[in-house]
Amino acid sequence: DMVLGGMRGMTGLLWETSLLDPDEGIRFRGLSIPECQKVLPAAKPGGEPLPEGLLWLLLTGKVPTKEQVDALSKELRSRATIPDHVYKTIDALPVTAHPMTQFTTGVMALQVQSEFSKAYEKGIHKSKYWEPTFEDSLSLIAQVPAVAAYVYRRIYKGGERIPVDDTLDYGGNFAHMLGFDGPEMQELMRLYVTIHSDHEGGNVSAHTGHLVSSALSDPYLSFAAALNGLAGPLHGLANQEVLLWIKSVVAECGENVTTDQLKDYIWKTLNSGKVVPGFGHGVLRKTDPRYMCQREFASKHLPNDPLFQLVSKLFDVVPPILTELGKVKNPWPNVDA
Repeated sequence: DMVLGGMRGMTGLLWETSLLDPDEGIRFRGLSIPECQKVLPAAKPGGEPLPEGLLWLLLTGKVPTKEQVDALSKELRSRATIPDHVYKTIDALPVTAHPMTQFTTGVMALQVQSEFSKAYEKGIHKSKYWEPTFEDSLSLIAQVPAVAAYVYRRIYKGGERIPVDDTLDYGGNFAHMLGFDGPEMQELMRLYVTIHSDHEGGNVSAHTGHLVSSALSDPYLSFAAALNGLAGPLHGLANQEVLLWIKSVVAECGENVTTDQLKDYIWKTLNSGKVVPGFGHGVLRKTDPRYMCQREFASKHLPNDPLFQLVSKLFDVVPPILTELGKVKNPWPNVDA
């Protein structure tokens, strides 16, 4: 059963950067999300942590100073230029192609600049493999926000590109390139990128990245393969499924849905053989801390937003129904909710 389920419950990777605790959720180098929010440098006093700070923590195991984070920010900005052929490659796809297809295509188009690939062709000694791998990885991290933002702008905003702002950090710049310049959106992106930076090694995309790179495929090829795993409905696409399901609730019941209407709709979903997306987790046995910190952010910045109020009602209504159903090990919301 374990083998047929895809190594379910079998440890198959060493993963030092993060660990999933069934009760506490994700820990990055031993630090929980609330601890990261406390100790990692922020863009402003009392604000959300900067993703570059978490990257430093993941790579070194140490909490960085603000100066170290600013230096890393500058380094990533210096690597963030996207060659023109990447945009042309994405533009060759129909605008209706799924965003993940367009995103992976953009990453594959970046692969032509791989330092590892060039070094391997020249006969680099294997003791030095890590050096061009590290260079490629940093460049890739620097460039993916611009590629992702372009895919968004192409699908929803007529394809108008917004260049990198040299005064902004990684998360702030991502919001800016998407076309949102409000300070709250910049803070949300800092939080969002930070909490999604790593999630233990056994998940489909992380495992795939390792598997493909074990063939000495360079970081661009490995990451593109990982993204294709992430695009599946049992992995990253779950995020989209939650949003579509919430929209279907609104379409049927309106934005100001009552608790009773919501209960009826949930039972209708379950009785038709479907799941309520955004609830349950393969490992966690309580509410995902990544859900909680986004919930706290929303309570602070947009408490009256109708969709957030609907999501809050789901938090109250769904777990008791799933518990009553009796088959669910974890009825609590996960990060996608």
